[in-house]
Amino acid sequence: MASRISNGMRQPPSDMNFPISFTPLYQERVWGGRNLADALARQLPEGKVIGESWEIVDRPEAQSVIHGGEHDGATLRGLIEKHTTAIMGEGYDPNRPFPILVKWLDCQDRLSLQVHPPESVASVLNGEPKTENWYIADTQTGANLIVGLKKGVTRQEFESRLEEGTLESCIHRFDVSPGDSILVESGRLHAIDAGNLILEIQQNSDTTYRVYDWGRVGLDGDPRQLHIEESLQCIDWQDFEPQSMDTNGNRVTLADCKEFRLIKHRLEGGSPSIELDSGEPRILSVVEGEVILDGEDSHSLSYGANVLLPASGTFSLSCHGNAAVLITDRFV
Repeated sequence: MASRISNGMRQPPSDMNFPISFTPLYQERVWGGRNLADALARQLPEGKVIGESWEIVDRPEAQSVIHGGEHDGATLRGLIEKHTTAIMGEGYDPNRPFPILVKWLDCQDRLSLQVHPPESVASVLNGEPKTENWYIADTQTGANLIVGLKKGVTRQEFESRLEEGTLESCIHRFDVSPGDSILVESGRLHAIDAGNLILEIQQNSDTTYRVYDWGRVGLDGDPRQLHIEESLQCIDWQDFEPQSMDTNGNRVTLADCKEFRLIKHRLEGGSPSIELDSGEPRILSVVEGEVILDGEDSHSLSYGANVLLPASGTFSLSCHGNAAVLITDRFV
């Protein structure tokens, strides 16, 4: 028998029983590189230092465009406005932006030490809360993450070290391996060290406050802007030494927060398929191997693919060899 993922909701008519793919939006970053070309077989803009590939996004300044199929060339915003119930399910406000932003991150240098504002603080600072999950797809030798504070560090000590330029003694750094995952909630101090290829599933937000940037300059040769006062208002001062999780297993929940749920499924050739019921939108991300997605038609999705599965569609997921996918749901 097939393994079934059901949300218990009444299934609407299946008038969009196909995955929706998008053209990546590549973002130049001072800490990026060209690794996405090799790791994900992507064609990158020439002469650019690419740190992020925005795979699914619905923002005024950045809009995903559909690649292939009958809606080729349409924007995600336009599709939601025109086919609200089919894409997002019953009762969704067509004017509400798509709630999730999906990115691939190629971290060839260390990112700034930063924090995103919790909901209670974001409105005061005119920002947006941003909870995100990092799935570590690949690493170079010695790659680390920086998340949270060292045990016992106080705000007073942190501010003193920041002024002295010796902040690294306050922050929590740990090794990571491919397949590790960690939830970075709003208010959690963090940075990604060099040598990480990461799939980031996050709230639809682009508010980041940099508290420390390791003395680095930006692509224009000038020091990048810091947001020290804002950061100090946002940091969770009781967040000591969190750890990433190992995601080995056939079905592992990586995150289950109010913003979204994220589950990793491992597939093996010849094993029962996974059935994905309709009723809510889901995001399917291929993080190992190649999978076969059956809906209205059969689609082969390779490593690195991120597709939107409409709420009105029912899908079957299988593979010939070994593969792994992340499924993001419960975000509406």
